[in-house]
Amino acid sequence: MKADNNGYNSDIRQYIFVIRELTAREIKRKYARSSLGIIWSVLNPLLNMVVMSLIFSTMFRRSIENFPIYYLTGQIFWTLFSGATNSAMTALVDNRNLLIKAKLPKQTFVLSRIYTTLVNFGYTCIAYVLMLVIFRIKPTFAMLLFPLAVVFMLMISIGVSYILSVVYVFFADVKYLYSVFLTLWMYMSALFYPISGLPESMQKFIGFNPIYLVIAFARECVMYGKVPDVMMWVKLVCWSLGIMWLGLAVFKRGENQVMQRV
Repeated sequence: MKADNNGYNSDIRQYIFVIRELTAREIKRKYARSSLGIIWSVLNPLLNMVVMSLIFSTMFRRSIENFPIYYLTGQIFWTLFSGATNSAMTALVDNRNLLIKAKLPKQTFVLSRIYTTLVNFGYTCIAYVLMLVIFRIKPTFAMLLFPLAVVFMLMISIGVSYILSVVYVFFADVKYLYSVFLTLWMYMSALFYPISGLPESMQKFIGFNPIYLVIAFARECVMYGKVPDVMMWVKLVCWSLGIMWLGLAVFKRGENQVMQRV
């Protein structure tokens, strides 16, 4: 029994090592032709945050207090979700040679893409914290819940990524359809507008959007220094666990056909 546990732990360490190596390869490839290299991971989102803050704060400053932080909080989480799912979608097809040669779980290649996006998100958060300081957002204990919002978003991203990665193997055009769907989903996630100005029916509809819920959760913690209400917790736990379970179920069911198709 002890030997089995040692073997299991060894496999886990191997999978983690492979994910880290694939992530390092993706990051090096991304900045291979850049003089500043990894510095752009912080500088690029910081410059984008400054530009977008200047633009949108002029347009919405009367309707939302401290609008730049309101927008940026939504934007960084949306970028995490859209970046993770878009990159993970092609993970199986892009790594077809490794899929055939290496004896690794197929989820490894999907998770490596998501982990790469998470690393970039970490650099973005450095720029985000600088913006919080610039706009004088006071630290509160509720901010300690911010990582939970990241966990919820990761669980949702993993579930959606599992489904997309399998579907993409059989139907490559899903990449273009998903791009259109993401645009609609983004506008339904209240990144840069308050839902209070919408009709009550629309507010209820957006209130069940898991991406909006994660963003609203983060805004409550960071901007308003409040612990999100119980209903928001219940919705987020149900959505994140449900989507992740569904994604894993679809992935497990289709992984054998994937090997025949790639």
